[in-house]
Amino acid sequence: MKIMKLMQDVKEGKMQSAYVEAPFDEAKKSLESEGYRIISLQENAKLRMQEGKDAYVSRNGNWTKEGVIYVPKKGVFLTRNSPIMKSPVKATNCYRNGKEFYLTNEQVEKSLVDSVQLSVKAIPTDRLGESDIGAFAFGDDAKSYGEFLKKAGIEAMPIYLIDMQDKPFARQMWFGDLGSRSGLYGSDGGLGCDYRMRGVRDGKADPQKILAYTPEQIKDALNKANLSGIEKLLFDKLNK
Repeated sequence: MKIMKLMQDVKEGKMQSAYVEAPFDEAKKSLESEGYRIISLQENAKLRMQEGKDAYVSRNGNWTKEGVIYVPKKGVFLTRNSPIMKSPVKATNCYRNGKEFYLTNEQVEKSLVDSVQLSVKAIPTDRLGESDIGAFAFGDDAKSYGEFLKKAGIEAMPIYLIDMQDKPFARQMWFGDLGSRSGLYGSDGGLGCDYRMRGVRDGKADPQKILAYTPEQIKDALNKANLSGIEKLLFDKLNK
């Protein structure tokens, strides 16, 4: 049996992160069992800006929680309601068996509720915040992430899609590394391969940065502010 190794490469800062290289369903289960949620595009962008352009998370791509659905006669859409995330084992088994993960009408409708239409036209990084796709993918961080990419020498973010079929199907979003210009890959069908999935969780506060004051310090501060006499009331309230 293959042993999956969870690698926590970001231990400090507002977000902690780890990754696993395994088939999609196994990687998702592994990360979630350790308290991580599968990273979103916006969280991924935040993490890259937090860690810098030369960090591992910036130099290597990974799956994100968003999906890409191909709907005949309608178009291709980036969705926050990925049907693959809801059925990871079934979807991964489709790819293990060389098949596409086709969608029901109900799955399509649910996916379209929170989505934006995609095109293969690259998005200039200095206008990422003005783009409907950029704003949907990266939220309030779209403009700052575009500036981050611009400083890294990336002029435009490419989008990769595949041909439409006669039935609706889904692919998972692969977020390209900075070497591939941070591309949005709605074309990747490698769920059954040992590809990288990244998880994220909120960072813990640094105990050394938590301020604590003694009763004497509080009393002295109240005296200096001409508020002497209320310290007893204050301490009584805090001790209840």
